[in-house]
Parts: sequence; structure tokens; C-alpha cells
Amino acid sequence: MELLFKNIGLLVTPTGNEPRKGKEQGEITLIENAVVGVNGGKIAYVGTYDSFCDLHDQSKLESFRDSQDQSKLELPATQIFDCDGKLVTPGLVDAHTHLVFGGWREKELGLKLAGVPYLDILKAGGGILNTVEHTRKATEAELTEKAMELLTKMLYHGTTTVECKSGYGLNLEDERKQLRVSATLNKTHPADVVSTFLGAHAFPHEYRENRGEYIRLLCEEILPKIASDGIARYCDIFCETAVFTPKESVKILTRAKELGFELKIHADEIDPIGGAEISALLGSVSADHLIQASDKGISDMAKKGVIAVLLPATSFYLEKPFARARKMIDEGVAVAVATDFNPGSSPNFNLQLAMNLACLRYKLTPAEVITAVTLNAAAAIGMAKEVGTLEVGKKADIVIWDAPNLEYIFYRYGNNLVDTVVKNGEVFRVTRST
Repeated sequence: MELLFKNIGLLVTPTGNEPRKGKEQGEITLIENAVVGVNGGKIAYVGTYDSFCDLHDQSKLESFRDSQDQSKLELPATQIFDCDGKLVTPGLVDAHTHLVFGGWREKELGLKLAGVPYLDILKAGGGILNTVEHTRKATEAELTEKAMELLTKMLYHGTTTVECKSGYGLNLEDERKQLRVSATLNKTHPADVVSTFLGAHAFPHEYRENRGEYIRLLCEEILPKIASDGIARYCDIFCETAVFTPKESVKILTRAKELGFELKIHADEIDPIGGAEISALLGSVSADHLIQASDKGISDMAKKGVIAVLLPATSFYLEKPFARARKMIDEGVAVAVATDFNPGSSPNFNLQLAMNLACLRYKLTPAEVITAVTLNAAAAIGMAKEVGTLEVGKKADIVIWDAPNLEYIFYRYGNNLVDTVVKNGEVFRVTRST
């Protein structure tokens, strides 16, 4: 083994390669006094200290628990990391972000405080269209530099895998530019980045009076070329009042499916217009937001195995209701939780805050939430066989928390409680200034 983590006070992890739903979402593995071994960037051993000792020569391990002098230990590891009794979980997975964008939108805060609805800001050329303008003006290098810095901050808050949507270009050239940035991040940053094409995020200003032409452009020109580029695994759409209608959404997503994309949908965030039902009809991997999802939509999602990616930080920031997470779990829908990090409706990249809100506002248990931001989130972006649990053979994506137990990280909201992040076996120590 290349790396050995000892003196883990409590190791917490879901298990398996499939999303957990129903009562199983809260069933997690707890191991006290645990050891994790890493080899080649992957997990090679998970178990108790006593079990680990049983697998090795006792004479080489008799001082293992307490020794601070690694040079005196003849262990099959090149580096030993003392976790000092701390909590350990899998690396966090953020299954819904808009990480690559130009500009910020702090100037909209006054409108928000004055009670101007989000859709009215969008109609007036603000909101998404404001970010589109800044993203189109930004160079690929500028977008890469900004996103790289943000992704590093996310890593130091425990997020080791990220889904990244386009949607701020709204033309072929600038959508490609965003997706190329995502690909660059995936290649050059320690974190894993999964790309989603969201050209149907809004109608660009040049097509506001000709919706049909933009839909034709998406289906006949942009989607085929994005598919040919091979730079996005998923296709998403903003199915919402004043954006894309259910009929338009079905047309665009059906075309995307024909071209080989897996599907996602922004569904029923503001109004209950049937996005959840569409996700089930088309076999989407996930439906996201779901604040206003109907009972039928939730039932349909459960039957078809659509994962609910819920975004409590967006509800908090926009002062909207919180999605009915408890009903979804009770109905058998696998629930994931993500940040929705974007410059307008959720300018927050800290998945820990979303976890706190999921516990305090959705009333999910800590066990249900940790599954929501690890295994279920990984399943929502097609990564559950590689990340999301601490099991032999998966990537060594590990978070060591400055916490004695799982409940503590939900109790201490508003703080970065990460002590150390391990990504693919590479160790990143978190300073209090991070």
C-alpha cells in the first residue's frame, strides 16, 4: 500500500454502485477505529484496526496505533496518515452546478430584496441573459482561470467530483467554449468534472421573438455538433414558465436522446408544469429542483428510477419553498442534494451548506443526507461505480472532518469543517484560511 490512514475515529459510508432509495437511503456503514489503505490512487483496504492487524504480521503492527515515528514502522505503506480520531466520509459529489460563467450578478440583489420575481428579472434581460452577455465576452482562458480557482475552493470544502453545465453561451461557439473549459478542468484539476450541455437554458435575446427558430437551431445544428464533439455526456433543459414549455422540452430532449445524450431536466422549480412527469416519460437520469413537483410526478419518477437532485440553497436564496424531500424518499425516489452553484440564484459553492439545509429544512437525517451527497449524487452523474463510497476498488476520494461524529457536521452549520481532502490518493490539507 502507498498510503495508510489510521486512527479514524468513525468511518461513515454508504455502499454499492446503485442509488439508495426509500428507507435504504438512511442505511449506511459505520466503522469505529477504522483504517483505510490506498494504492495507485484507489482504495485497497477498508476495515477496523483489529481486522487490518489480522491480515498482517503482528510483530510489524504492534506499535502501529500510537507510533508517531513512521521510520520505525515496517508497514506495507510508504506513508502513514494519522486521522487523530476524526470522522471520515467519502469525498462529496456536487451533482448540479453551473461552474463556468463570466461575471457575477450582485447588482440583482437589490431587485431581489425589493421583491422582484426571478422570472421578471429574466424577462427584463437580467438573470441568465446577463450572465450570457458576460460569458460571451470572456475568453476561454479567462473562463478557465476563474473556474479553476472556484473548483479549488470547492475541493477544499470537501467536494471531489462536480457536474458542470453549460448554458451561458446560447449559441454554438460559446456553448462549445464553456464545454471545452469543463473538459480542461477535468484534465488538469484534481477534481473530476462531468459535463452537461444546457443550450436550452433560456432563449437568447436575438431569438426572443422567434422561439421556433432557436429550437430548430438547437435540434438541427447545435445538438448534433455538440454530440459530434464528444464534450458533453448529458443534455439538460430549463422546463419552466416563460422559458421552455413541456412540449418544447420533450422535443429537444427527444432529439438529444436520439443523438446519444443521457438526459437531465430542470423541473418544476417555480411552477408545477409537469417537468417531473417528463423526466419519467423520457427516462431521464435525474430531475432537478422539483420544488413544485406534483404527487403524480413524484410517483412517476419512483416507478422509472429517476433520481431527484434537490437544491436547498436555491430555495434559501430565492426565498422559495423547499422541495418535498421526505415525500420523495417515502415514495421510493432516490434523493441527491447539490449546490446549484451559479452567479444568480445560488451563488454558493459550499456543498456543506446545502447539506445543512437539507437536514434542517427537508428534515432528512444526517445518514440520508450523506448518502444524498455521495452515492446518490454520484449515480445522478454516472459515476457511482467510481466514486461516492469508501469501498475497495473505488477512487480514493476521502474527506477527513474536524468532527467526532456525523451529527456534528450538521449541527455546526456555516463552518468549513473539512480538515483534509484526499482525491485519487493525493492529500490536500485544509488551512483555516481556505
